[in-house]
Amino acid sequence: MITGIGIVSPIGIGMEPFWDHLQHGKSGVAKLEILKDFSLPGNIGAEVKDFTEESAKKTYLKDLRKSLKVMCREIQLGVASACMALRESKLDLKTINHERLGIDFGADLMLSPPVNLKDACFACSDEVSHEFQAGEWGQSGLRQMEPLWLLKYLPNMPACHIGIYADARGPNNSITQSEAAGNLAMNEAFHIIERDHADVMIVGSTGSRLVPTKSIHAVMWCEVAPGPDLRCRPFDLNRTGQIAGEGSCTLILEEEAHARARGAEIYGEILGGGSSCVSPARSDDAIRLALGNAMRQALCDANISADQIGHINANGEGAKKRDEQEAQAILDVFGEAGKKIPVTAFKSYWGNAAAGCGVMEITGSLVGLKHGLIPATLGYETPDPACPIHVVHGEHLPTENKVFIKTNVTRMGQASAVVIRGV
Repeated sequence: MITGIGIVSPIGIGMEPFWDHLQHGKSGVAKLEILKDFSLPGNIGAEVKDFTEESAKKTYLKDLRKSLKVMCREIQLGVASACMALRESKLDLKTINHERLGIDFGADLMLSPPVNLKDACFACSDEVSHEFQAGEWGQSGLRQMEPLWLLKYLPNMPACHIGIYADARGPNNSITQSEAAGNLAMNEAFHIIERDHADVMIVGSTGSRLVPTKSIHAVMWCEVAPGPDLRCRPFDLNRTGQIAGEGSCTLILEEEAHARARGAEIYGEILGGGSSCVSPARSDDAIRLALGNAMRQALCDANISADQIGHINANGEGAKKRDEQEAQAILDVFGEAGKKIPVTAFKSYWGNAAAGCGVMEITGSLVGLKHGLIPATLGYETPDPACPIHVVHGEHLPTENKVFIKTNVTRMGQASAVVIRGV
């Protein structure tokens, strides 16, 4: 059971502002204000504007302010969302069995800003040619780095800080598979509880493409929407690519009897999950095949049929080929019914936060279903014949079916899916 939610997103920090923006169709995509000087077209992205290190010290991370010096922004976002989720769950950390409290957290590889490496690189450069000498790094380069430098950028550190804060001594894992990471963490935590290895799991993901080096990678490796356009338009005929974003979300997963015994508020139930990887080097249809495999496996694991799904919460990043392959994967799994089942895509609200996107997007469906709605996809105006699926757009769609499947996929063909029942 999902018994707590903490969200730090470009459309709001905390459930109330998050739902307010979602309900009124407000996008978090804008000209970057806090995080500037990137390689992104027009310096456009989706940042968490209300989250700064100063504000974190006073509010979201006030109990961990001494540790902020060893947290880069992605770690701060992740730990803040976990602290919020724990508080919101009303879980009593003084009375629970900490041996049965675990963590499964998704994160990206975290990269230092180039300025942090400048002095160390110059120390390893040849005085005449100025070329970097890798053999000098251990002797000359590292001496120029701050002693705790590496701790700020290790992808397992969100789980480490959360584990220390909550005194979580149960199963603990970090998953680094970009967009697929959040669903994978959710699926692994679900099965840990199912195997009776934990009563409670803190599950989330954090990520950002709003980092100088990652913004270069985004432009080099992905379709990025042109700068003047502030819209990410999943599955639309005129889509032009993804928009870089950042954010984090954490869910508290709890064994049902444990949750009900303490009278916890329940937001939803995890039913099953699946994953698959098909390398683009092996197949031009890698995204389609991987997503199809992951969805079938998730449905099987959840022991439900495709016709029981009320909507699909898609990866939907706004890229030409990847959106087309995702639409084809939906038809592969759901058949002709796949043309009618409602599809929503939340990257239209807050861009692509890499590892951070999966759990944020799950929360988008959960809060929508709590109000009896499937939130609409922003920016969708013209259907694409190559994506013959039912994209919810214009207005939120009322629904009584609370079961949905969430999909995510990376550019390397790593796909994940989870089946969830909302309340």
